[in-house]
Amino acid sequence: MSSPLFALDGRVAIVTGSSRGIGRAIAERLAEAGARVVISSRKAAACEAVRDAIRARHGADRAISIPASLGSKDELKALVDGTLAAFGRLDVLVCNAASNPYHGPLGGISDEQFRKILDNNVVANHWLIQFAAPQMVARRSGSIIVVSSIGGLRGSPIIGAYNISKAADFQLVRNLAVEYGPHNVRVNAIAPGLVRTDFARALWEDEALRARSEAMTPLRRIGEPDEIAGAAVYLASDASSFMTGQSLVIDGGVTA
Repeated sequence: MSSPLFALDGRVAIVTGSSRGIGRAIAERLAEAGARVVISSRKAAACEAVRDAIRARHGADRAISIPASLGSKDELKALVDGTLAAFGRLDVLVCNAASNPYHGPLGGISDEQFRKILDNNVVANHWLIQFAAPQMVARRSGSIIVVSSIGGLRGSPIIGAYNISKAADFQLVRNLAVEYGPHNVRVNAIAPGLVRTDFARALWEDEALRARSEAMTPLRRIGEPDEIAGAAVYLASDASSFMTGQSLVIDGGVTA
């Protein structure tokens, strides 16, 4: 049984990119805290597998799946509309899904690749929040969480375009916190360091890169998806009721 301070009983949460990695860990922990969760990513079968696992653990009414692509504004609207149709409310939106089709210096990135990174990692979050926020504002209650990255705080010769998009997410959070704060809707970010996910596989599967990263990390290891999920539970719950416009860094101490 979760602490009342962190309890999410009766609340409804959408988690994008929740068929694996950090998104799945967040969805599972939100459900564990009592929330009903909406699993969403591009592939229906992958979403259904996570949905079924949560239902098996917590009950048939605790999870649904609604596939959606970050690149489709219509699908993202359908995600929010489908959630409201199924549960009648939306209390928590976790914008976790992102993409990074290019590794290398900015001088070599194509316009198409750069636009895709910005569209999927920033504009899609803006769309989702536009769709989700009005009913939160109407109820004067809601928590919006954007999963950014410590990359948004640093430069990189390898993932510079991705880092630019994540820096933009920090400002998106700050600006929306100012806009929605008077309506008691909170907007915050989580900034993970290197975490063992499929998304970051190119960075941690390379032994030299991983060894360099671990050597620069005070905890001397990379993170695991579930080590990010607790921050989402905190930001979704009443435990963080006086927190908005902020970014929680979870990086094993790298930025220290």
